[in-house]
Amino acid sequence: MSTHDAIETSPPSAFPQVPQQQEMPLAIVRGEPVLQMPQDLYIPPDALEVILEAFEGPLDLLLYLIRRQNLDILDIPIAEITRQYIDYIELMKDLRLELAAEYLVMAAILAEIKSRLLLPRPPTDEGVEGDPRADLVRRLQEYERFKKASEDIEALPRADRDFAVAHAYMPDKSVVRVPPPVDMRELLLALKDVLTRAELKGHHEIRREALSVRNRMSDVLNSLADGNFHAFETLFDPAEGRIGVVVTFLALLELAKELLIEIMQSEPLAPIYLKSLATVN
Repeated sequence: MSTHDAIETSPPSAFPQVPQQQEMPLAIVRGEPVLQMPQDLYIPPDALEVILEAFEGPLDLLLYLIRRQNLDILDIPIAEITRQYIDYIELMKDLRLELAAEYLVMAAILAEIKSRLLLPRPPTDEGVEGDPRADLVRRLQEYERFKKASEDIEALPRADRDFAVAHAYMPDKSVVRVPPPVDMRELLLALKDVLTRAELKGHHEIRREALSVRNRMSDVLNSLADGNFHAFETLFDPAEGRIGVVVTFLALLELAKELLIEIMQSEPLAPIYLKSLATVN
C-alpha cells in the first residue's frame, strides 16, 4: 500500500482540519453568492456616475475649499488652496463637465497672487506694499455675507411649501329673523271674519256717530303700549258694530302706513299679530 493510499484510508481524527477563510463573494444575485466575474459581463463606460458638490461659481468653490480645511479667511494659504482648486478643475475635466470661464479666471488669479507672494516686490512710495490677497479676501467676505443672507431667506417659512393658509367661514350668530310681511288678502280675510262676528252681535239703531279714525288710532296705540304682540281680533270691540270695526280697521291701516305699528304673520292662514313701534307717553 502506498503512502498516498495510507493517507486516504486514515481515519479523519488522525489529521484535524485547519479552518480556512472563505472567499468573499463579488455580489449576491437572487440570494446566491457570485465568486467569479462572468466572462460575458458588459459594463457601459457611463455606468459609474460621480455626483460632486454643486457650486454657483468660482467664489463658491473657493469658499468651500477654505471652509473644508477650517482655514482662516484672512490668512489664506494661497499655495495649498491653488493646488486644491486646480485639482478640482482637473476632476471636472475628467468627468467631461462643462467649465465656465469664471473658474479658469479664478485659477489664473490664484496663480497671479501666488507669484506676487513669491517674487520680490519693488518698494512703493509709502515703503510697504499691500497684501496681494487683500482684494480676494474682501470679495470672499462679501460673497459669504450674501450667501448667508440667501440661506436665511430660504429657511424662512414659505406659503404652499411649509404651510398652507386655511380659510373658515363663521356664520353670524346674531341673526335677526324678520317675520314675513302680511299679504293684503290675508288682512282682508281677517277683517271679514271680524265683521261677520260683529254683525251677529250688532244692534240696529240710528244715532249720531261719535267715532273718529284719529281717536281710534290713539286708542290702538294705547292698547299696544306694552310692547308685546297682540292678536288682530283683540283690537276690535264687536259691541261697536260694523262702523266700529271699520273705524278700527282704518285706524290700523293708517298706523301701519305711518310706521307706528308692525303687522306680521308667520305663515299663510296663520293668526295675525300687531306690535307697536311708537312710544306712547
